[in-house]
Amino acid sequence: MNIADLVKKHDPENLFDVLVNTYSQIEYSSAVTVKGILPDAGKITNVIITGLGGSAISGDLFRNIFSRELKVPVSVNRNYNLSEFARENTLLITSSYSGATEETLSAFDDGLKRGCKIICISTGGELVRRAEQNSFPVFELQKGFQPRYSLGLSFFALVSIFSKMKLLSDKSEFVSAAISLWKEMGRELSSDNNRALNLAVSLLGSVPVVYGVSDFTDAIAVRIKSQFNENSKIHSFSNAFPELNHNEIIGWETHQSSGLNASVIILNDPEYHPQVHRRITITSDLIRGEGAEVFMVEGQQSTYALRMMEIVYFLDWVTYYFALLRGKDPGEIDYIHLLKKKLAE
Repeated sequence: MNIADLVKKHDPENLFDVLVNTYSQIEYSSAVTVKGILPDAGKITNVIITGLGGSAISGDLFRNIFSRELKVPVSVNRNYNLSEFARENTLLITSSYSGATEETLSAFDDGLKRGCKIICISTGGELVRRAEQNSFPVFELQKGFQPRYSLGLSFFALVSIFSKMKLLSDKSEFVSAAISLWKEMGRELSSDNNRALNLAVSLLGSVPVVYGVSDFTDAIAVRIKSQFNENSKIHSFSNAFPELNHNEIIGWETHQSSGLNASVIILNDPEYHPQVHRRITITSDLIRGEGAEVFMVEGQQSTYALRMMEIVYFLDWVTYYFALLRGKDPGEIDYIHLLKKKLAE
């Protein structure tokens, strides 16, 4: 299959090249100097990352990967207001690629009233204006990307901030390895008849369901579900083991008569609890027994963190190719623009 023809026909923004060069986003975020003075980490008792879409999923992915070594608890907020526990010892990281996300701006104002220590991650806009007006530090992101295609920027901005504040150990080795990994994968996955394209072909005609594991890969499952939505213009669903074994598994009993025609992508990793591996095997057999295909995706890197980088980047490519194969422009998000326009009226 000629990828160049698909890209020329359905990708007017050339997001293909953006994906190939995503590794450069890691290089950028790892080199940025924060504008302003970072708060004293010794006085911080918890961290809230507030944002929507790609900005929020970066926080979820960060928490999945580093929760076992973070010095303070980290939560992700996706709303206009903060939880009641947000106070003067809370570090509030307000993340909005555009700097204009209304929920994030509202959460910023709420954090300001509560006396939170605030850091902003953005390309500019109203969020940066408010941060500078109140002398809060700003991590300035590289401009020119659609927010969901800037995961490398927003995720590694968090890695940089937490490392510089000593809330996380030095991650320079991980950063260098991630750059090399995404650069190599970009070459591989942009070639004709690659494995991401082949998986996308296998998914055609079905509704993708993505299953991860709580606290390990559930953030990636949500990310890829959202990428299928935005890139491929299709409904997609996600859930996580072991919780889905206590409810959603029953839904598969009627799959053949439901008309859903789902395919399942299961995110696997050797570090899961042994019982989780057993759950995955048993559940996969049940799903296949109901006529749905199950595809296992597992990273091959030597560390858990790098395997997560491998899986999320690979599946981003899958959702991109799935869009092209379905004749959809992976950059178009007309309904989101329409919603924002009507909200502003």
